[in-house]
Amino acid sequence: MSRYRGPRLRIVRRIGKLPGLTRKLSKKTNPPGQHGGTFNKKLSQFNIRLREKQKLRFNYGVTERQLLNYVKKARRKKGSSGRLLLTFLEMRLDNIVFRLGFAPTIMAAKQLVNHGHVLVNNVVVNIPSYPCHPKNILKVKSSLVSQGLVKKNLLSSENLVVPQHLNLNKDILEARINSLVNRKSISLIINELLVVEYYSRKL
Repeated sequence: MSRYRGPRLRIVRRIGKLPGLTRKLSKKTNPPGQHGGTFNKKLSQFNIRLREKQKLRFNYGVTERQLLNYVKKARRKKGSSGRLLLTFLEMRLDNIVFRLGFAPTIMAAKQLVNHGHVLVNNVVVNIPSYPCHPKNILKVKSSLVSQGLVKKNLLSSENLVVPQHLNLNKDILEARINSLVNRKSISLIINELLVVEYYSRKL
């Protein structure tokens, strides 16, 4: 399945707040659909797990295949598969750029990375899924276009709180990754165990 490019508020109304997908708030409170979707309907266990999985997909802007590969990777390593899954998604370059406030959404962060505006350890990286590691240094390209674009985005996100595992210097637009992400620092409200349970049938 390809990435979702339709109305974002429709997704937010259906499965809840997704900080990585959009900053906008819908004036409507009911789920989408002619009769308000499943507003008063009791959800099945499968539906509950599916919604949690969809939260990850839409928030981080990954395809079904990418998410499945992250789940497989998490299951192969020691530790909680759910926590590892969230760590892999949070340590993606596009998400780090978003969490630093360089872009308003993860989709915008992908574009910023794709266009070569971001450097990792002084090397231009244009792959949004690039896995970042502790001690990596992220910089914004020294061109006026890159600097101006990121500064504009930082001004529009003044209230943004940079998570503890990241250290940002706004003056020179440089950031350092101190450690792997802490579960408490993840802004998305998600039950990651339900996502692992959803994929357990496919693995």
